[in-house]
Amino acid sequence: MKAFLRTFASDECGATAIEYGLITALIAVFLIGALSALGTGMSSEFAEVGSALK
Repeated sequence: MKAFLRTFASDECGATAIEYGLITALIAVFLIGALSALGTGMSSEFAEVGSALK
């Protein structure tokens, strides 16, 4: 039982998966923010073009 607990405590495979998950979440938050800001700017540009075409 002691050997199992020692190997379980020293195993770091799960830590790597958690790190990759955190990096992915950070990238997703950045993309959502960037696309949100870009979408607002594009919306106003399309509104201007639409009003110019009328």
